[in-house]
Amino acid sequence: MKKITMFYGKECPHCHVMLHIVDQLIKEGENIEKLEVWHNDDNAREMRKYSEACLKACEGSLGVPVFLDKEENRALCGEVSYDKLKEWINRE
Repeated sequence: MKKITMFYGKECPHCHVMLHIVDQLIKEGENIEKLEVWHNDDNAREMRKYSEACLKACEGSLGVPVFLDKEENRALCGEVSYDKLKEWINRE
């Protein structure tokens, strides 16, 4: 099973929307790790390790929320629907 990392900001309104979707996907068995980056320097450094994929997905900025598939070095940026996130996670 793929492991996805969600980078988010504690006060980010788009992140709050996505956290509810992510929690639902976790309940359904998806392997998603949530890392807060605005108040946690270690998590922010982890996000920067994958800045190439994140920058590409976020159109040139390290924005949140961003979802990262480290194994495939691909990312999805922003507030998206449940269906779009689930499809992105499970793409073949």
